[in-house]
Parts: sequence; C-alpha cells; structure tokens
Amino acid sequence: MAVTYSTWGAAGLAQGPDERGNGVAGGPGRGEAGPVGGERVLCREDFCDEWVAEITARAARLGVYTMLSPEEREASRQSFLAAIPPGSDTWVFGYGSLMWNPAIHVAETRPGVIHGYHRWFSLTMMMGRGTPECPGLMLVLDRGGSCRGLAHRIAAETVESELRILWMREMLGGSYRPRWVTVRSAAGPVRAITFVANPAHPRYCGKLPHDSVVDRIARAAGNLGTNRYYLFKLVEHLDMLGIADGPMHELARRVREKAGE
Repeated sequence: MAVTYSTWGAAGLAQGPDERGNGVAGGPGRGEAGPVGGERVLCREDFCDEWVAEITARAARLGVYTMLSPEEREASRQSFLAAIPPGSDTWVFGYGSLMWNPAIHVAETRPGVIHGYHRWFSLTMMMGRGTPECPGLMLVLDRGGSCRGLAHRIAAETVESELRILWMREMLGGSYRPRWVTVRSAAGPVRAITFVANPAHPRYCGKLPHDSVVDRIARAAGNLGTNRYYLFKLVEHLDMLGIADGPMHELARRVREKAGE
C-alpha cells in the first residue's frame, strides 16, 4: 500500500529536526552548526550553486576529485527531464541516505525492490566522511542481484526544481550514473530514477577485500563526521523498514567491533 512521505517521517524514517546539520563545512553558517554526536547531515538548503562552488573549490585544492562541469551536469539532467512527459509525476529510488534524508519535496513514498543491482560500499570517499590520508567508502548500486529501498514520488509541478537539487547532490563528480529502473512495490511497479556506480570513474574501487572495507569504514572521518555513522544509519533504517539485508548488518557488526563500539 502506498503511504505518504509524512507517514514515514512520523515513523522516524525521515530526517528529523534533531538531525539537521548544515551540511559540509567551508563557510560561515554552512556545515559548522547542528552536530549530532559529532555528526552532520546535509539538508535541502545546502544544495545550491554556492555549495557546489565550495565543493568544487575544495576538490581542486585537494587534487583528488574530478568534477563535472555545470554544463555536463545540466546536460545530464535535461536528458532525464526530456524523458518525463509534460505534466507528469516522476519517481526516485533511494537505497542509502535518500531513504531517510531525501532533501527533496516528496509527495508519496513506497517500499520497493529493484533487480539487477545490489548496494555495496565501492566508491572511495576523500571528503565529507573521509580524507585523502584516511579515505572512507561511499555506498553505490553495483551490477547484479537485487536491492530493497524506497521509491519517492515527486509531484509534476516540482519535478524541475527537485531534479535540480537531486543532480547537485548526486552528480557533482561523475562517480554515479543516473539510470531508469523499475521499482516493484505492493501497489504495482513504477519507473524511477536512481544513481548507480560508474565503473570507469577513478574513485570506483569495486569489490575490495571484506577486511579492507571494514577497516576503512571503521577508521575514516571527515568534516561531516565518521564513515561508520552512515553505515549505522543505513542499517537502522533498514531495520525500521523491516528489510533483512544480511550483508549490511554483518558489515555493521564487524565495523562496530573494529571501532570498539
């Protein structure tokens, strides 16, 4: 049965007011307030041209990130907008933080599953929750298997604005590729946009040895907080959705042991 996003929020699946940090550090009032046990989360207001400029400048200083140009990012977004009939809603499939912190206006949310992809930590992270000296790992959808998550419906009148925010969030460096997927839910299938791993990107590291994944997530931290916070948040929300996701739960158990938590 379809449910409104506000219902999920009431159940604690959405980002609550006590979690609203201001995103990345790098400027007065942006990313320097709202810690949650030393952790920060991005909010809707972060995804703006100023934020993109800050991230791009930081990446250039570090010399470790390849960034898409504004023109490349907009061309990608326009290609997906062109595939949405005028006046139509569209859907976005979240498998990580888009489940609990979409940062876009959502009209409806449905639990669902996609086939052909699975989630895993296969993308090197050197900003946010990692550093060049101690890089962490980001979650991606990679080829093979299936993945349960949440499909968010974006109302027709907000598709333009919300996809702009979504592309700022997911398509800064080209490490993800937007894809149309079919999300199967109890209310029927929907066609949705999601973001999958780009195997050609230099930050893509594929299936690292399991011990290496555990070690990197347990140790890495950056200006947003620890890498393991993201993993623990993911497992918490999988549990709240009744999703038995064995590999993520096992990974979290091993990371807790490694970090001494």
